[in-house]
Amino acid sequence: MPTPPTTAPGASDTAGTTGATGRRRWIALAVVLTAAFMDLVDATIVNIAVPSIQRDTGASFGAVQWITAGYALAFAVGLITGGRLGDIHGRRRLFLLGMGGFTVASALCGVAADPGMLIAARVLQGAMAALMVPQVLAIIHVTFPAHERGKVFGMFGAVIGLGAVCGPLIGALLTQWDILGLQWRPIFLINLPVGIAGIVLGRRFIAESRAPKALRLDLGGMVLAALALLMVLYPLTQGREMGWPAWGFVSMAASPLVFAVFVRYERAKARKDGSPLVELSLFKLRTFVAGAGVQLTFGALSGLFFLVWTLCMQLGLGWSPLRSGLTGVPFSVACSAAAGVSVQKLVPRFGRKVMQAGALIMLCGVLLYIAGATRYGTELTSWQMVPALLLMGGGMGLIVAPITDAALSEVPSEHSGSASGVFNTTSQLGMAFGLGLSSVAFFGVSTERVAGTRGRRSSTRRSLRCGGWRPVWW
Repeated sequence: MPTPPTTAPGASDTAGTTGATGRRRWIALAVVLTAAFMDLVDATIVNIAVPSIQRDTGASFGAVQWITAGYALAFAVGLITGGRLGDIHGRRRLFLLGMGGFTVASALCGVAADPGMLIAARVLQGAMAALMVPQVLAIIHVTFPAHERGKVFGMFGAVIGLGAVCGPLIGALLTQWDILGLQWRPIFLINLPVGIAGIVLGRRFIAESRAPKALRLDLGGMVLAALALLMVLYPLTQGREMGWPAWGFVSMAASPLVFAVFVRYERAKARKDGSPLVELSLFKLRTFVAGAGVQLTFGALSGLFFLVWTLCMQLGLGWSPLRSGLTGVPFSVACSAAAGVSVQKLVPRFGRKVMQAGALIMLCGVLLYIAGATRYGTELTSWQMVPALLLMGGGMGLIVAPITDAALSEVPSEHSGSASGVFNTTSQLGMAFGLGLSSVAFFGVSTERVAGTRGRRSSTRRSLRCGGWRPVWW
């Protein structure tokens, strides 16, 4: 599931044009909400177009994973640093820089000639999103007075829900239409007019603001964190295609050592200037650790499930991109609706029992999906998936929406910004890990089974191929 930007600034932030009124601030709001929508859509739009990308570029399964995981990893690693850069150099400036870079990266994705170029452009796109997205809530905070922020943040929540629903649908439509024979490329090129309009309007209507006592950058911590994560993700993603070489296992085994170096560095950074990338004292709080663990788990499950599920529908069951995209709508709608109801109605009355109920409902949905897939096999239809998807989406919405408040409930106010940044980062890291694990959970099994069907007649190939593309939980 997508997560909101890191943090809103404190009340003492300074704005260049404090008290923006009337039409100007609402146009500014439209610009930053559009940027948030772009990020949410681009995080989900690619999955539905993966089969088309494979056919056009000859991308391997490992490349497919990096096309999706590269964005999530770059976004996660740069998210906290992007917010801090906005505090130091100005949120409007960083927002426009991020949107400009995001637009350029989208253009590079759209004209990519091979999988390597597409992966590099996706990583750049994620890095630019890490500059752009953290500024959204900060800009809202300094643009609108306190009595209007509740309504504005409600609109922000609606945009998150809309992005979750529209991402797969937009990707399906653009891929299915094959505009000008470009196949999958319009899913990225559509960002160009939106990005250019956002830059022009943002320069005119967004007021500049900075934090009066911004923390310093921690580039060393960011490099160490990225290295430790890559030492796990790269072998997981590429290991199968390389025959699981010994260096991959050595790299994964050495990753905890790099994490240990990262922790020591962060402690030294905190003593030196009080500006570590991650406030380590947060991990002494049980509620924060538990919430971050749940967020990490849900991110991993989302990354793993949706990529594999999309490939299974298109490459296994032979469905079109549009049918596959429409099949996922009940999940997104149920998740968005349940998230809104849980925060506004259920949590104030029932507390954490709402999340427990959400987990139970989601489990029921998973079991129902497994039962349906087992019963109908290759004859499974979209309508037969709907009840399970509604339960899975509704259950997830009851968990992911209130988990943030529960996790941050014991965090001291002076560390709320760091805690929020770390918490939102865990979801993106989880998604990257889930996409990496898909190599182990899905691609290895599918390749072996598909290879076993070579040479057989077409009358039996579809059913055998569908069995080969069956996920391990099917």
